[in-house]
Amino acid sequence: MANTITLEDLRPAEGATHRTKRVGRGRSSGRGKTSCRGHNGEGQRSGSSAKRGFEGGQMPAYRRLPKLKGFEIINKLNYAEITVTKLDRLGMKEVSLEALKEAKKVHPSADGLRVIGNGDIKSAVTVKASYVTPSAKAKIEAAGGKVELV
Repeated sequence: MANTITLEDLRPAEGATHRTKRVGRGRSSGRGKTSCRGHNGEGQRSGSSAKRGFEGGQMPAYRRLPKLKGFEIINKLNYAEITVTKLDRLGMKEVSLEALKEAKKVHPSADGLRVIGNGDIKSAVTVKASYVTPSAKAKIEAAGGKVELV
């Protein structure tokens, strides 16, 4: 058992510890008189420190730099919106995002379809959409149509 480590053998790694800086112990110590604090000013006084971001009275960076408004949602979905009145005008029996893209009634980059309850509908239409407002759903079903959420 020649290579066992005991508590007496444990010590910090080489260079991990430093001697404490003894300040204010006379001129010959190299840290006398002002005790490494410089001459006068806020930093030389005891118990005080400059506020975060304080740059000695100069206009601080957080006020010099322009402010950015909000942030961009990186995976935002682009919804095509259609009203109940427009559904009636289309004259289609089944309305879905794919059918509207085929008919070139919505932008090709649309990711989903939202139906809004503005206006009235008279014909029975089957609607396949990502979101339908409660009023739009009531109007479509009152006209004899069906609503399917995709």
